[in-house]
Amino acid sequence: MNLFIGIAAVLTLLVVAWLVYPLLRSTTSAGGVSSERLNAAIHRDQLLALQADLQRGAISLQDFEASRDELQLRLLDDTESFDAPITPHQSYFWSAKRTAVLIGLSTPLLALGLYLQLGTPAAINPVATALVNDQQIRQMVDTLAERLKANPDNPKGWAMLARSYKVMGRFNEAGQAFEKTGALLNTEPDLLVDYADVLAMLASGDLEGRPMALVNQALAINPQHPMGLMMTGVAAYRRADYPQAIAQWQKLLPLLEPGSSDAQQIETDIAEARAKAGMTAPQTALLPAPARLSAAAGATGKLPPVSEAAAQGMTPEMINQMVERLAARLKDQPDNVTGWAQLARAYKVQGRTDEAVQAYAKTGKLQDTDPDLMTQYADLLASRAKGDFKGMPMTLITKALAINPQHPMALMMAGQAAYRAADYARAIGHWESVLKVLPAGSPDADQVKAEIADARARQAKK
Repeated sequence: MNLFIGIAAVLTLLVVAWLVYPLLRSTTSAGGVSSERLNAAIHRDQLLALQADLQRGAISLQDFEASRDELQLRLLDDTESFDAPITPHQSYFWSAKRTAVLIGLSTPLLALGLYLQLGTPAAINPVATALVNDQQIRQMVDTLAERLKANPDNPKGWAMLARSYKVMGRFNEAGQAFEKTGALLNTEPDLLVDYADVLAMLASGDLEGRPMALVNQALAINPQHPMGLMMTGVAAYRRADYPQAIAQWQKLLPLLEPGSSDAQQIETDIAEARAKAGMTAPQTALLPAPARLSAAAGATGKLPPVSEAAAQGMTPEMINQMVERLAARLKDQPDNVTGWAQLARAYKVQGRTDEAVQAYAKTGKLQDTDPDLMTQYADLLASRAKGDFKGMPMTLITKALAINPQHPMALMMAGQAAYRAADYARAIGHWESVLKVLPAGSPDADQVKAEIADARARQAKK
């Protein structure tokens, strides 16, 4: 906007300067100069030429005298002044300077008036342009809705309206429009997945139930549907069915452009799911040893070392870049609660605890519906408090167990809180519940058994 105004002002000034320069340029008058002196000079030159001819013998003395007399008579005739007498300069109201001032003022005003009349002033204001575009889009969508009310037997029109409502965030209206697509909905995998996404948004991100049924129906039509594979992987991950999540996301990877931000994000998700499936790195933060919590609370830096098995070729720099890209996207999508949850987990892994807490705070309704997110948030808050689960961490753990009483991470943390409060019987009860969901004979199961033995020994000493 400022650049446009600056260029327009410079061009206007150049035009004004070009118009007024001739008027302001000083003009000097020839004041008493007439043709007399010019004629005298000419006749003098002619007389000198006659004299030169006489000296060379080109003409006789008689011819010289006749020509000289003729020149003198002509000189007398030519030098008779007919110039009008010089009169004092008369002053007029519209002088050159006043005319220049008038042009200098009127030209910019005339240009501005023509632009306001013929141009589009709102186009130089990005905010106003965006508002106009939004209004036009809303008007077009409303016009389409009115046409469909008059002609409801138009499934493609309803599909277009549903997608428009979805983009505008009008999810309730989008769901109603999807329902009116009729038989078309059951044949188009894109429509099925879009509808599933809308229903999940209405359910605070919950994919279970009708959304998952629609996604599975889409994959039955097109087993390689990218969004369908992504959503089934997300649903499996939230159910803690990490092998299924990995399988779906591995099918998705070949469909994405290699090296793209989406492909890198899926690779990161697969690495995290693999780590959780093996219950290795994530479980370390769950085990109840206070020393481990203290170490986690003091961890700083950009990113801790990542094992080759977990990273699958991802370097810390690549992961950091992906995290920053996600953070930049969320500035433009502040209502993307699942995105904030993903960013919070990434910040937590990187040890950027303050930023992680801020991101978790923006996850909205997920804090009441997603036990994974609740326990991760509780673990972060407890780590900042040097292992103290009192207050918000314990509230989150209790809510997670109310939703899923067999949630491994919530049980481990509840046991740890009881252990720190010297309530060893309660701690043992929680950890024995954890053993039922851990793979038998796994290193984590052995670690939990060791913690149970330690709690029993402490209980016996009381």
